[in-house]
Amino acid sequence: MGTDWVWLISLRDLDADARAIQVGAIADMSLLPGQERFVGEPLRMALAGLADESRWPYMVESGGDAAGLLTLQAGAAGLAGWPDDWSAWLLRGFLIDSRHQGKGLGTRAAAAAVEAARKLTARHQSGESGVVLSVNEENPAGLAAYRRAGFIDAGRYLGGDAGPQRTMFHAFAPAGPS
Repeated sequence: MGTDWVWLISLRDLDADARAIQVGAIADMSLLPGQERFVGEPLRMALAGLADESRWPYMVESGGDAAGLLTLQAGAAGLAGWPDDWSAWLLRGFLIDSRHQGKGLGTRAAAAAVEAARKLTARHQSGESGVVLSVNEENPAGLAAYRRAGFIDAGRYLGGDAGPQRTMFHAFAPAGPS
């Protein structure tokens, strides 16, 4: 099976047995040398996401494999340099497993995260208008993947621990006819 698609599996929406299987797959993920400065350890990020009710952790699946991890967080957009916390979902802790990098999965997963956030907004009637993130200026692969996924650079952000960041935003598409 090819890897031209991704599925986002919401860890929060799974039963305990299915969640344990996905968390086990996340524990096997790894980063390339140097990437740890841009993103945290996968298992720790997944467990932190499950422990915080404002976070929705997702496993990225492609071709039947656990290919990555990302978290959408409500009420925390300011952590990415956004002017307020509640008008956008924060995309955080986003990584593609080292064995799956270089295949365009980051771009597809980032676009899928925007759609997942739109659905969460509709489900919770919470009113966010899109997804915001911050990406380190020294992470050219991340910057390029987010741009290809439709994120727009909203300016420089100096509030992170890992050096200068770019705040990027992707608005939800307007609702189409029913």
